[in-house]
Amino acid sequence: YEYGEVLKMSLLFYEAQRSGKLPADQKVTWRKDSALNDKGQNGEDLTGGYYDAGDYVKFGFPMAFSMTLLAWGVISHEAGYTKASSLEDARKAIKWGTDYFLKCHVSEHELYGQVGDGTLDHDSWGRPEDMTMERPATKIDEDHPGSELAAETAAALASASIVFKTADPSYSTTLLNHAEQLFEFADTFRGNYSKVLDPAFYTSSGYEDELVWGALWLYKATGDEAYLTKAESLYSEFHLAEYGRWFGWDQKISGVEVFWAQLTKATAHVNKAKDYCDYMINKEDKTPKGLVYIEKWGSLRLAADAAFICLEVAEAGFNPDEYREFAKSQIDYMLGDAGRSYVVGYGVNPPSHEHHRSSSCPDAPATCDWDNYNSEDPNPHVLYGALVGGPYEDDDYEDIRSDYVRNEVACDYNAGFQSALAALYELA
Repeated sequence: YEYGEVLKMSLLFYEAQRSGKLPADQKVTWRKDSALNDKGQNGEDLTGGYYDAGDYVKFGFPMAFSMTLLAWGVISHEAGYTKASSLEDARKAIKWGTDYFLKCHVSEHELYGQVGDGTLDHDSWGRPEDMTMERPATKIDEDHPGSELAAETAAALASASIVFKTADPSYSTTLLNHAEQLFEFADTFRGNYSKVLDPAFYTSSGYEDELVWGALWLYKATGDEAYLTKAESLYSEFHLAEYGRWFGWDQKISGVEVFWAQLTKATAHVNKAKDYCDYMINKEDKTPKGLVYIEKWGSLRLAADAAFICLEVAEAGFNPDEYREFAKSQIDYMLGDAGRSYVVGYGVNPPSHEHHRSSSCPDAPATCDWDNYNSEDPNPHVLYGALVGGPYEDDDYEDIRSDYVRNEVACDYNAGFQSALAALYELA
């Protein structure tokens, strides 16, 4: 499969998800400026960032995770991006997110984590350019803490600071300063962000893993041993060695183990990282056609995340052949080994009815409403590079717009997938 081509397509998907005033070099030209009045509770400018999925809410927690994962891929596999002539576009994709996070971090202990109301947003179907519903902004602060959100945003900014260290040193420094403030906020004022922001969407199971994750990323970005010591202290305090094998927007524990193994080669973390990949490789719960099946919601996203972090274990020198073979099998499943492509605009019989509002709308001034949602026609605009949710455990998949479990797309769905593509293309 043409990993480099799909890598470029994935970057186009992120362009299609952009909110705010679009840049002059926007390649996805059927998207226009939108949500130009997104403001904080005191009138702060909160334009920009990414729409989460097929909807138009800006959920800061999964958006930050997506940017961390994209940055990790660029840091580890810059050669893959360079080979695909996509390094500059990858930096722009990350910067579109981090510019927004800088706006959201309005004071040392104050961070906006959501713009838009999930219920109101999901009650309509149309273009983001035409939105008229109320878009409230919600934040965390000392009295309403949200350690997961602050720590994951710190991780995103710290990892991005590495991406821009030589490309834009001044911007890199700004990112790192905000990352350090946000981590201190997350650690000092501990609390579950789901109790502050809309509890119906992206509910967190706990902030412990994010605090360790954030500390590790700050250690990598700064080289300051105090952050590694902090990570060790938090890891011990929260008994994270007892956590199960999982990596996604909510639980980063296996990502913590893999990243730690990569950073320090510490035996305990190396063993946990290898245990995760061995578990995935030997997992009995696979679809008949070979997809490692973790959960029905976003089955491909979770397999792609697993593929990427196992490629990182391989990159660190542990069981490289075996782990790369596993990762390749999962990405190749998504690109066509299952008999069809699960990436919009690529390969054999790709999805064309993905659950995604803006691409389901014809160009203005044509009407776009629930009739477009219910239409059996393909989406008028090809959402190049978008990875859909994917099949159930028996490889069962239908390309139906109303099936948002199997057919929605999202920023975090493409993050591990794109980073794995960069790694595989580097090796090709």
